[in-house]
Amino acid sequence: MNNRCLATLAKEALLRQSDPKKSLTVRTFFKHCHDDIFLGVTAPAIRKIAKEYCSLALEEIQKLMNSYVHEERSLAHVILCMRFRKADEVEQAKIVEFYLVHRGTIRDWDGVDNSAPYILGPFLLNRDKKLLYDLARSESLWDRRIAIVSTWWFIRHGKIDDALSIAQKLLFDKEDLIHKATGWMLREVGKRSPKALVEFLSTHHKIMPRTMLRYAIEKFPAHERQQYLKLKK
Repeated sequence: MNNRCLATLAKEALLRQSDPKKSLTVRTFFKHCHDDIFLGVTAPAIRKIAKEYCSLALEEIQKLMNSYVHEERSLAHVILCMRFRKADEVEQAKIVEFYLVHRGTIRDWDGVDNSAPYILGPFLLNRDKKLLYDLARSESLWDRRIAIVSTWWFIRHGKIDDALSIAQKLLFDKEDLIHKATGWMLREVGKRSPKALVEFLSTHHKIMPRTMLRYAIEKFPAHERQQYLKLKK
């Protein structure tokens, strides 16, 4: 069966799992892709379909990435992540290049979060991180979110320095979605090294956006959270 037929079958599989009622609820979580079509397909269902159609050619995956059907883009990202995980080093490099070239198809926060930590994260774990610092300076909201969220993979492997450095560069970002993502990564740092997070907060908590701070201290005891938030007033 050719790849075009496979892509059609993949889209049909998504349609079979669609839930119109759920699609209305899901839509409320996304503010940047208001003209998307939402099918209401669950993440587990998308992963199951991705396993079945993981052999799709990159040109067909690109078409899914360009789609205005939200779940088709999600399917493309899940397939890329699966392909990356199974690939050798040469093929992984090709997938990373493909991902970076077509990252402009990302239209909301989930497009970053379901791809960057599982593609750029592992690829850059033991490589130079300059790419992420460049992305952190980008005018694109999604590039900057890619930069910080990719560090989740480093944090998982006990490497927290880049997460802290990029978080510092994003302290004055104007976008709420960057505040949330950065606070999330700081919270993850705190799981690995509470001391490192406290040191970061002691230096920066007064200038951090409130949302970023709230996310970062979410796991702190209630009295400590209140103390940090009072100092922000």
